[in-house]
Amino acid sequence: MPYNASANLLASPARAAHPVAWWLLGLLAFTLLWDLSGADLPVMRWLGTASGFPLQNQWFLKQMLHEAWRQLFVGLYLLMWVWALWPTRWNLPRLTALRLPRRERLTLVLLVTLSLLAVNLVKNASQTSCPWDLQMFGGSARYVSHWRLGLGSDGGTGRCFPGGHASSGFAFLGLCLPWLLPPQGTLRRPAVGRWWLAALLLAGLIAGAVQTVRGAHYPSHTLWTLLICGGVSWAGWRLALPRLAQH
Repeated sequence: MPYNASANLLASPARAAHPVAWWLLGLLAFTLLWDLSGADLPVMRWLGTASGFPLQNQWFLKQMLHEAWRQLFVGLYLLMWVWALWPTRWNLPRLTALRLPRRERLTLVLLVTLSLLAVNLVKNASQTSCPWDLQMFGGSARYVSHWRLGLGSDGGTGRCFPGGHASSGFAFLGLCLPWLLPPQGTLRRPAVGRWWLAALLLAGLIAGAVQTVRGAHYPSHTLWTLLICGGVSWAGWRLALPRLAQH
C-alpha cells in the first residue's frame, strides 16, 4: 500500500505543538505529585538496608548498564556530531530515520548538548546527596528533599540531583521532533518520530532504573531529568522552527 504523506503530515507546527506540550505538562504534574507524596524514601527503603544497597556493586548493573552504557552514549554523541556536520544529506536506503537537512541535524546536536548542560548545571548546584550516602543506608548524610533550598549541606557529598545517567537517553529526545513536529511545509512520517521517542524513553528509563536499584538516585531524579531534557528539546526546537522552515 503506498504511503499517503498528506494523511500523516502534522499540518503545522502550531497544531503539532499541542500534544507534546500537554504530555510535558502531564509529566510535570505527575512528577510534582510524586515529590509531594514522599514516595522516594519508601522505594529506597525497599531496595536498601542499614548496610547499604545489595545491588550497588552488582557486576552487570555496574559494569554493563552503567559504565559500558555511558561509554556507548558518549560514542553515539560523537557520531551525532559527524552526522550533523556531514556536508550532504544522508540518502542510504536503510537509514531513512537519518535523512534530514544539515540545518536540522545541527539543531538536533545542539539540543542534545544543551540538554546535557542543563542537567549538569542543576546537578553541580545541588546539595542533595545520593540515597547510598544516607545514614539509614550506612552513610553519613541526613535526608533532605531536593526542594528544601538554602539549608546548606545535608552532610554528604551532594551533587546528586537530578539523575545524570538517565540523561544518556533522555538528552537525545530531540531526535523525535523532526518527524513529530516538522518544519512547516515538510512531509514526514510521524511513525519515525514515535519510534525514536519510544527508543529514547526506554534508554533513559533503563539508565535511571539501574541507578535507583543500585542506590545512586531516587526515582524522582529520573523524572526530573526527563522533564529537563524534554523541556529543553521541545522549547529549543520550537524556537528553531521558523528558521528551519525557510530552508
